[in-house]
Amino acid sequence: MRSKKYLAGLAIVAIPAAALAQAGQRYLSQRDVAEAQRQHPELVAEFGGAETGSRAAYVEGVGRRVASYSGIANPGQTYHFTALNSAVENAFSVPGGYVYITRQLMGLMNDESELAFVLGHETAHIAANHARARQAAATRNSILGVLGAILGSAVGGSGFGNMISQSAQQYSQLATLGFSRDQEYQADTLGIRYMLAAGYDPAGSATMLDALVRADALETRIQGRDSRSTPEWARTHPLSTNRTQRAQVEAQRTGRAGQGLRNRDNFLAQLEGVYVDDDPAQGVIDGRSFTHPDLGFQFVVPTGYTMQNGASAVTITGSAGKAQFSTGRFNGDLATYINQVVYGLTQGRSQVPMGPPRQTTINGIPAMYSVGRANTSSGALDVSVMAYRWGPDRAYHFVMLTQAGSGIGPFASMVDSLRRLTSQEAASIRPRIIDVVTVGAGDTVQSLSRRMAYRDYQVDRFLSLNGLASNARLAPGQKVKVVIFGTRRT
Repeated sequence: MRSKKYLAGLAIVAIPAAALAQAGQRYLSQRDVAEAQRQHPELVAEFGGAETGSRAAYVEGVGRRVASYSGIANPGQTYHFTALNSAVENAFSVPGGYVYITRQLMGLMNDESELAFVLGHETAHIAANHARARQAAATRNSILGVLGAILGSAVGGSGFGNMISQSAQQYSQLATLGFSRDQEYQADTLGIRYMLAAGYDPAGSATMLDALVRADALETRIQGRDSRSTPEWARTHPLSTNRTQRAQVEAQRTGRAGQGLRNRDNFLAQLEGVYVDDDPAQGVIDGRSFTHPDLGFQFVVPTGYTMQNGASAVTITGSAGKAQFSTGRFNGDLATYINQVVYGLTQGRSQVPMGPPRQTTINGIPAMYSVGRANTSSGALDVSVMAYRWGPDRAYHFVMLTQAGSGIGPFASMVDSLRRLTSQEAASIRPRIIDVVTVGAGDTVQSLSRRMAYRDYQVDRFLSLNGLASNARLAPGQKVKVVIFGTRRT
């Protein structure tokens, strides 16, 4: 790892493309490559699946173009770029040559140079072998991973917490670990270098980082009304104006800022129809409610709590506790199902004493709940499970973590809110998609903002989506993005 002193003086210079492509070529670890190949299908599934068709090919093409200047031997065969069907603004890479970017992050971008920078940044983490210096650990977005991490952090050095944390970290250690600030800066520097050699305008680095800063600031304002939070593992790239300013300076030092490829029209064409926010096939967060039209249920979290929707579970976080909603194997017996859920928290390596299960009915759904106690070196913690018999071979459950003596209390309204959707309600759930429009005579920020498929912050969302200042004026013929309601994929 490079020292801070070296990084502070690291400047971008115009290096001939051929020399940059050949300089210091090395091969990736075959062990890393094999591990990345093995984890790829599971990781893609965890993040909502992969985008396909022309958009996937486009991302792959831009990625390969930039990665060819990373100094890794045989880059065309070594690197793999995947666009993920995820509502989280994120991009990450694993040491074995796999780079991932979400459709939600692509939706923030306004031209191909910004995409090239992000893919170059992630490629740089691989080329610079940053993974070997990672210090933090991340966990899988699942019952075992997320709640394991919650318990592990809550109970400190207890055997119970340690066992959960160890088991939770077995998956996706390559994919979502945090980098140091110096590593992020170096990846920015190298990403600019790669995109410059590939013919892109290096100024795209700063506009991309600025888009992230704006989006993060807007989300902070909205969160009081929109119960969505970005999980810890998704924030592997610290957002700050300092980082944007640094990229601006480095782009200027190249002497080519404002020159090179931007390919705005081609990029926007690839965004036409892309999903924004949740995919209804994975369930939809709307304010405090979570609705899954295909599985036919809805629940509402308490006021002030946030949700994060994953491929296999919904995580709920608030001041009085944390919870997760998910499903599992069901043989028709709810008591056995509850025991199975509790066992999954530690994989049987530690016992969680649970009280006798009690039967109840919630909105016509047979249910059963149990509350247990985990005594730890940091104090006691209540572990509660509420399980619902959805059908002969299907059950759902909440598992909740609260302070000792609280039990289900802080989540009482939530567990009582689970209900079945009517067919009409399910059919009414539609995805939000990007629609690229050409500004016409008389169109303004305000008039186009009214097309945005949101109940609030329409102007703010429109400006952030398009990288526009609050006093921006639109010109006829200009292309901009709006978010509208679309039709579901078949």
